[in-house]
Amino acid sequence: MGRMTRRSAAEKREVIHLVEHAELSVSNTLKELEVPRSTFYRWYRDYQEEGEDGLLDKRPRPRQFWNRIPESVRQQVVYLALEHPDRSSRQLAWLFTDQEGYFISESSVYRILKGFDLIESPAFEVITAADTFKHPTRRVNELWQTDFTYFKIIGWGWYYLSTVLDDYSRYILAYKLTPSMSAVDVQNTLQIALEKTGLDRVLVEHRPRLLSDNGSCYLSKDLKVFLDSKHIEHTRGAPYHPMTQSLS
Repeated sequence: MGRMTRRSAAEKREVIHLVEHAELSVSNTLKELEVPRSTFYRWYRDYQEEGEDGLLDKRPRPRQFWNRIPESVRQQVVYLALEHPDRSSRQLAWLFTDQEGYFISESSVYRILKGFDLIESPAFEVITAADTFKHPTRRVNELWQTDFTYFKIIGWGWYYLSTVLDDYSRYILAYKLTPSMSAVDVQNTLQIALEKTGLDRVLVEHRPRLLSDNGSCYLSKDLKVFLDSKHIEHTRGAPYHPMTQSLS
């Protein structure tokens, strides 16, 4: 067996994302990705402790002084995080850069928030069979799950795969590849699922409930209006607890 290729920070972050959202168990997912469990948990521990910088190559490099960011900017980041408690470090970094015209990296945002004890418990949890839902679905189209999977296409940039999955059958009802993660993208994917199942054309006693995370696109007022018009109840998982999505 040849020497294992050194992975970039982006590749490590994608492995973490895939394990969090995989339908397979942690062990089987890592086996498919050809990543040793000990290596994965080391990456994840480093990511929780240091943010994006924890995934960087550990070979010697010039020391970075992240705390040279002006105190006024650090305070602005904290205020922004308090205004948007459901946003990730990456989303806050983008939002801050857009609003203030001052570039700040995801890792800097993460460390600032960690310094103010604003980082929640790890987003990833390994759950046992005893931790399954108390009220599992009992029929098709009782509960739909929706989420985005993101990946980078060399030469094109980041793209996002919006999906709608039936919780009972584990069948993907609809998917749509988009260059953004907006409420409109979610609506379009849901419309495809409604048309494919025929639920948008017939009278049914129970419409499917929709389960999502707390991303900004799922908190949108436009999405709420759309779901209300389709008589679909919307349930959101607990923040920082992706396993609520029952995708493991």
